[in-house]
Amino acid sequence: MQSTKSRRRISPADGGDNSSGADKQDQLLLSSAICNGEDLSPFVRKAFAAGKPDFLLHNLKAFTRSKESEIEEVCKAHYQDFILAVDDLRSLLSDVDDLKSSLSLSNAHLQSVAQPLLSSLDAFIEARNVNNNLLMCLGSVKICVEIVELCARSNAHIKNDQLYLALRCVDQIERNLLKIAPSSTLKRMLEKHIPAVRVYVEKKANKEFGDWLVEIRAVSRNLGQFAIGQASSARQREEELRMKQRQAEEQSRLSVRDCVYALEEEDDGLDLELERENGGGNVNGGSLGFDLTPLYRAFHIHQSLGAEDRFKHYYFETRKLQLTSDFQVSSMTPFLESHQTFFAQIAGFFIVEDRVLRTGGGLITKWEVENLWELAISKMCSVLEDQFSRMQTANHLLLIKDYVSLLGVSLRRFGYPVDALLDVLSKHRDKYHELLLSDCRKQITDAVNADKFEQMLMKKEYEYSMNVLAFQLQTSDITPAFPYVAPFSTTVPDCCRIVRSFIEDSVSFMSYGGQLDSYDVVKKYLDRLLSEVLDEALVKLIKTSVFGVSQAMQVAANMAVFERACDFFFKHAAQLSGIPLRMADRGKRLFPLKKSRDAAEEMLAGMIKVKIDGFMSLMENVNWLGDEPLQGGNEYVNEVIIFLETLVSTAQQILPPQVLKRVLQDVMSHISGKIIGALMGDLVKRFNVNAITGLDIDIQLLESFAESQRSILSEAEANELKLGLAESRQLVNLLLSNNPENFLNPVIREKTYNALDYRKVVTISEKLRDPSDRSFFATRGAKPNPKRKSLDALIKRLREVS
Repeated sequence: MQSTKSRRRISPADGGDNSSGADKQDQLLLSSAICNGEDLSPFVRKAFAAGKPDFLLHNLKAFTRSKESEIEEVCKAHYQDFILAVDDLRSLLSDVDDLKSSLSLSNAHLQSVAQPLLSSLDAFIEARNVNNNLLMCLGSVKICVEIVELCARSNAHIKNDQLYLALRCVDQIERNLLKIAPSSTLKRMLEKHIPAVRVYVEKKANKEFGDWLVEIRAVSRNLGQFAIGQASSARQREEELRMKQRQAEEQSRLSVRDCVYALEEEDDGLDLELERENGGGNVNGGSLGFDLTPLYRAFHIHQSLGAEDRFKHYYFETRKLQLTSDFQVSSMTPFLESHQTFFAQIAGFFIVEDRVLRTGGGLITKWEVENLWELAISKMCSVLEDQFSRMQTANHLLLIKDYVSLLGVSLRRFGYPVDALLDVLSKHRDKYHELLLSDCRKQITDAVNADKFEQMLMKKEYEYSMNVLAFQLQTSDITPAFPYVAPFSTTVPDCCRIVRSFIEDSVSFMSYGGQLDSYDVVKKYLDRLLSEVLDEALVKLIKTSVFGVSQAMQVAANMAVFERACDFFFKHAAQLSGIPLRMADRGKRLFPLKKSRDAAEEMLAGMIKVKIDGFMSLMENVNWLGDEPLQGGNEYVNEVIIFLETLVSTAQQILPPQVLKRVLQDVMSHISGKIIGALMGDLVKRFNVNAITGLDIDIQLLESFAESQRSILSEAEANELKLGLAESRQLVNLLLSNNPENFLNPVIREKTYNALDYRKVVTISEKLRDPSDRSFFATRGAKPNPKRKSLDALIKRLREVS
């Protein structure tokens, strides 16, 4: 110690004052760190690093000695209190011993008294524990029994195919009993089998749904055919109502009395049939198999499984794929044979979807159904456009159009828009009518070429009704006696049937298509059929196949009957189009067969003229310079009159009076022209008044013939026949007139000689020879005829005019 102290004293002397100050500072820092409880490791490292561990030890010992003195001072300060406390503790110890002995006595007495009670308490506690265990066991058993019962019920429901009830049992077990199941084995079994049951139920429901998807395709086709059939029946009833309405309208027009008609409308039975459901949507008492139960059960089960959205999506996509597959048109089967199945399948599909939309509880949305319908309507329009473009037969177009229109009627009842389909039909109406015209052209050509130019014989009343009354060709309401010989040949009713079929087909195509101008379109193509097809065929027949007067007369008679038939055609078209006859009759309609009618009459008149020309050639035998006129007429006129009387007796049996009048008037004009031509020609060099007087008698005979036709024609028509002889009559009157110069008077000429050409008058007048001009009969010194002088003056004046 002393050596250390001596070293401490020496080190400052060796190190100087600065070293002693530093050591003192280190000692203060060390003391402060120890008092504050700080870490002394920095001081230790520093001491060893400086090579002064002894100095650190010395400081620590010095700190210890300083603290010992402090402790000693504190002990001295508290020593007296400590002695007093020890005395108190000793007195307390004696009191504690007395209390201990008292407690021992009390405890012994208590134990002796409470021993029987403790024994009873132990027995009670033991009994209570046993009771609690039994109650717990019974509760566990009850839970297990309930679980087992639900499991048994679930198995029974699965066995009976009551999947939803089985699923409810499983859900009840999982929700209420699985967590409190007392048996771990039972709990593990439930945890294993509950998901398995759900998987089985889902698979079973999906299998039933898949079977339903397969079955519903066949059902949809039958359902579509049923719905379209109902629409067809409704259309037939509507046509019957329209027919009754037309009959009522016709009767009200013809009857003097005011008649009131009530037409009962029959409701369509389709909606009633589709509303007959059995629980799950069975339509028509199950006759069509339209059962939505598997679908709704699968949907309900997936709702219970929490897979509602997934099932909705799966249903929509599957049905969309089915619809897409329904769009496939087989290239191996003609569309005419498969179109009913094609459209019925689509119709049934959307009838099913409409029912699912209304009763499916949100299984499919209205937007999804509209999306499917847009897809379907687009595809159907595309298929129709493609198939119509390929078809070259009008009947095929009509059959498909009728079925498509029925499809539109059926689906419109369920709220589906079908305007696009109707637009496609309307777009092809021109092509249809062109094909129909082409078909009718062939039929009419065959019917016309088969004509034998013989009057049609009808032995039975039904033949008369079928060939005459059916086309309103009768001229009287009295039924004739049978057998009945009609004034027309078989061509007339054959062509009428073709035209009537054309009208009905045209109206059928235009009907139910949404067009408001159907009658105008039908009338337009009916005009074309009559004027372009029938008229041209008849003109061609007249020009190529008519070789005799009887044939020409029969064709002319046919044309007169066709004129009545054309009125029937337009009325029939108006009736079928729903146009009142009073509106259809407005405006004067030109006869569409005018060319063939004119050609037939020209052909008949031409053949008669040829016959007449043969008789008129007998004018060569006329004595143009005879001394006396023939009182009974010349030979040629008698032959002509005999021929005409024979002709009229035959013609009046088949030709209408108007046609006969036109033909005879043309023939009379021809006879008059032949007489004028003979006087102007080289055959007659000179003629005298006696020859003109003979011609006057001839013309009178012809006029008498015309007047004799008043039994057939009216008086006005008979007078018109006489006008055909106007030129020859006026010429004869002029030549026999005492004042031929009156021809130069414009007023008299317009009134009396308006049919004469002054050039012909000059030529013929120059050939007139007065009897005084004949040198071998003339008497010397005879006075010239004043009539001749007037005629010469007339000729001179006319030459000056020319």
